[in-house]
Amino acid sequence: MNRIRELREDRDLRQSDISQITGIDQRTLSNYETGKTNPDSFAIIKLSEFFEVTTDYLLGVSDYNYYNSQHILSEISDIQSRLDNLYDFIKKNK
Repeated sequence: MNRIRELREDRDLRQSDISQITGIDQRTLSNYETGKTNPDSFAIIKLSEFFEVTTDYLLGVSDYNYYNSQHILSEISDIQSRLDNLYDFIKKNK
């Protein structure tokens, strides 16, 4: 599960940090990250909640990691801002 490693490293965490918080054994996390084993439903839910991503994102089913509506609203706001900037650019360069 490369996503687990990516999420962990993006947050500058060690496997032991995640293990302590989620209750998932550190060796088990290591096995997930290296692909030796796959997480069960308990681990998927725990890790999804911990990283605040959807289970689909964690499993690689989706490239969108919107955990809640606040993440979605933030993304929409960013897109709107980029569209406004593009509109202004086009308007100035007509």
